[in-house]
Amino acid sequence: MPQMRKRSEERIRRNIEPPTEKVLAFGAVTRPDLDFEDPHPTVVRLWNALNESAFTKYYEPTDWEMARVMLHFLDDQLKVYKKNANMISVIQSMMNDLLFSEGSRRRVRLEIERENIKQGQILNIAELLDKRAMGG
Repeated sequence: MPQMRKRSEERIRRNIEPPTEKVLAFGAVTRPDLDFEDPHPTVVRLWNALNESAFTKYYEPTDWEMARVMLHFLDDQLKVYKKNANMISVIQSMMNDLLFSEGSRRRVRLEIERENIKQGQILNIAELLDKRAMGG
């Protein structure tokens, strides 16, 4: 089994990273509706969790459509008695491509850090940025 990539603060890099090409895009991308007829409850929960995930801020319209296609296949598999192992493998591969797991996000060097915020607490963004700049 391959080892998971270490978090960025745990890695020691001695090589130089190649530059990343960036494309300028205008306007916000809105999440489409799931738009399934009678989706399996697990598919609905996964779609809602996807909407709450921090990494989806990087999703383009094609990514949202690929997520819907993947969930369509997952919905089909959840509703049949005899599962197709090849289809489950394809679904897992699509989930990895869409950065569903921590391991897949680490492979593309994307890490999510959630701040513990109590309900009703006012968030001081400047304080958080200072804390990050200091390495804390």
